[in-house]
Amino acid sequence: MKYFLLIVTFFFINFSNQENDKLIGRYYYLIESNNFYIQKDKITFKDSVFVFDNKYLPKGKISYGNIILLENFINTDLIITIRKDQIKKDTILFYMHDKNGGGNYLDISSGKGKLIKIK
Repeated sequence: MKYFLLIVTFFFINFSNQENDKLIGRYYYLIESNNFYIQKDKITFKDSVFVFDNKYLPKGKISYGNIILLENFINTDLIITIRKDQIKKDTILFYMHDKNGGGNYLDISSGKGKLIKIK
């Protein structure tokens, strides 16, 4: 019985110390152009889905792994990558990749930008 209580205690301690590694909340979406950042829109992240405030843009999906991928961003050929350590910050740096870039398109960046958390 005491081993059972010990296992349950360790489980709850471990469970409560887990960090949230998901994108959640609202962010400003900025793109770099000629060393200036231009605000484009606002994005709301909910676990594995994101949606732009612009109602005409479709919902996108988020894939979590070593690098976080935002797919179906503005068009179906554009993918956004975010390093996993960035999601704990209020300003998240990201890179854009074009699927039509050929080869391993995730190795070639076609642009970059920032997501700034709205508080």
